Amino acid sequence: MTKMTLQALATAAAAHSGWIEQHLRELVEVESPSEDRAAVNAAAALVAGWARELKGRVKLHKQKEFGNILKLCFGPRTGRPVLLLGHLDTVWSLGTLTQMPWREQDGRLYGPGVLDMKAGVVMALAAIKCLQEQKLSRPVQFLLVSDEEVGSPVSRHITERVALEAEAVFVLEPAQGLAYKTARKGVGNYNLRVTGVAAHSGVDFESGHSAIREAARQIEIISAFTDLSRGLTVNCGVIEGGTRSNVIAAECTVEIDVRIARAADARLIERQLRGLRATDPSCKLELTGGINRPPMERKAGTIRLFRQARRLAAGLGFELDEAATGGGSDGNFTAALGVPTLDGMGAVGAGAHAAHEHIIAAELVPRTALLAAMIANL
Repeated sequence: MTKMTLQALATAAAAHSGWIEQHLRELVEVESPSEDRAAVNAAAALVAGWARELKGRVKLHKQKEFGNILKLCFGPRTGRPVLLLGHLDTVWSLGTLTQMPWREQDGRLYGPGVLDMKAGVVMALAAIKCLQEQKLSRPVQFLLVSDEEVGSPVSRHITERVALEAEAVFVLEPAQGLAYKTARKGVGNYNLRVTGVAAHSGVDFESGHSAIREAARQIEIISAFTDLSRGLTVNCGVIEGGTRSNVIAAECTVEIDVRIARAADARLIERQLRGLRATDPSCKLELTGGINRPPMERKAGTIRLFRQARRLAAGLGFELDEAATGGGSDGNFTAALGVPTLDGMGAVGAGAHAAHEHIIAAELVPRTALLAAMIANL
């Protein structure tokens, strides 16, 4: 891509800075928690309307439990497309806007979901708008799912099917600081249910077999599965059990979070957890769950995309770094299929899932220009 073309994209993105902020505010103010199907559908309808204004072809994958999944197609109908990937659901319940209203302060834009990841959605549409104005045309598909924040239970198979048709996947999740993401850990969620024998703790103590005590022993065993040298972490984050202090607990449950840096470690941790045995023979263990997202490993296709992004960023006048993160995204699914995937191509900011969630307004234009250049230069 020539310097002239890069400059034209930068100029176009700058000209649309007002459009970006206006549309971002509109989208943020349509609250869309994962668990509220109608709310997510309202956000999808808003974005679909914007896409039609850009001559996009709109397809809805209708869902019953979660919101509809939105697929937007731009440019030629032939050729392998670049897939832009994002989500419209947020972690914020309806009514959050009353405590976290849209506001601008000290160069930051605040609001529920503004960083994760409504800014990425608007940036993608703005990038397409810039490309159209510069007569740079290639097939682009934009898939927006409705359930990413709860593990993508209904959208995963759609994401994987669409990704297999693509030349590359650009994930519009927030940047890691200022960096694009070239690796993400895989995520697993397990639940350990311990069944013991209830008894009166004063009258019949010796007849009891405490599920809580057994769970405590298991937590020590499970925690030891962590191996930081491998990027493998195991966290027993929630424990619930017992009924009263004078009753030896008959039941206890432990929620376990697993993060893996390498796909091979999915089998390792699965074997370790399934191999747990009760230390008290009068107690029983039941393990459910598994690895929800495979890791996004730093492989050749992703490295190639990042190096291209870094060159284009330099041509736009800024440096671009890469980073790895312990969190997962739908990019984990596409990378595991072998489709070159680059993540963190959305907004720059901080506070995802927190009350101070915000984006840096000044980063919207250069990051939108870079996204447009990456689409055109693939």
